[in-house]
Amino acid sequence: MKQNDFIKGRGAQHNTPNKFLKHIYEIQPDFLEFCKKEGEDSTKRRTQYLPVFPKTIVNKVTSPDVGMEYSMNPYQGCEHGCIYCYARNTHEFWGLSAGLDFEQKILVKKDAADLLESKLKNGKWKAATIVLSGNTDCYQPAEQEFKITRACLEVFLKYRHPVGIITKNSLILRDLDLLKELNVNGLVGINISLTSLSENTRRILEPRTTTIKKRLETIAILAENKIPVNAMLAPIIPGINSHEIMNLAKAAADHGASSFAYTIVRLNGAIGVIFTDWMRKAMPDRAEKVLSLIASCHGGTLNDSRFGLRGKGEGQIAQQIQDMARLAKLKYFKGRSFPKLNRDLFEQYKQGQWKLFN
Repeated sequence: MKQNDFIKGRGAQHNTPNKFLKHIYEIQPDFLEFCKKEGEDSTKRRTQYLPVFPKTIVNKVTSPDVGMEYSMNPYQGCEHGCIYCYARNTHEFWGLSAGLDFEQKILVKKDAADLLESKLKNGKWKAATIVLSGNTDCYQPAEQEFKITRACLEVFLKYRHPVGIITKNSLILRDLDLLKELNVNGLVGINISLTSLSENTRRILEPRTTTIKKRLETIAILAENKIPVNAMLAPIIPGINSHEIMNLAKAAADHGASSFAYTIVRLNGAIGVIFTDWMRKAMPDRAEKVLSLIASCHGGTLNDSRFGLRGKGEGQIAQQIQDMARLAKLKYFKGRSFPKLNRDLFEQYKQGQWKLFN
């Protein structure tokens, strides 16, 4: 492949077919050649923000090995463009591709805060940590414009309800005022994704994400404000960042993280095709080796959906990764732990509000 054929600033290099659609739109080779002659690139479309209006926003998580009860996603699709992202497959449910569409067509749920408030006001709702976001990053670039995540945090604060956050963007520090207020009563916990300490690796794996330096600074600032931070060393990709586990854990600990967790990459559905194509273009010299190592962790296939095994893997390579993670916890995180969030205040708030109307 020619270097200038690689789409810089994006993870996926093409749109994969949507398994739910009978008809597929494809850009024909002759049209691509025409674009090149005219000095245009048909694939470098600007990111589009498309409003959607779901009826609900809080989702019950039924998978037994995910580690959360409920999640909510202000945005579907993610401009960060992480090539390995498991959330890519969900874009197909919206009639879009898990490839470039996932990064370039962002579905925006402008009513998210109102929907959240309606959920919390429901008399049948029992306090349980709701995680922003279980699917796509709630602090992706779209949040700078729409501020939906901030509006949702204001709702959580109003109702004294526990909230977890997963992100890899330093934009979270914009909302430090709300996070500090939530944390006074033990209502918030942050998960910062940390995939590599190499900027070169980050740029190709996660092309539109916050730099490693900024991510570590974010952990440090949150920790300085006594806000609990869990470092998500995820995903660990054998042959790409698996050698960094000890250094990643140490960096997270040195910057104040309370704990860390990891998962081994798994390439389900369309992600297997997207990642394989990307590997052969971005790292052609070691593509087959890396793909082989990933498969060795998942029973010989890139596609692994077995609960309990899909995140940790199996086999010799997976065991080596597990052993390094165990050692890192003993060496760098001894005596540290990520706290359980407070559910009692919401129940007290709800009872107090109920008395007002009785």
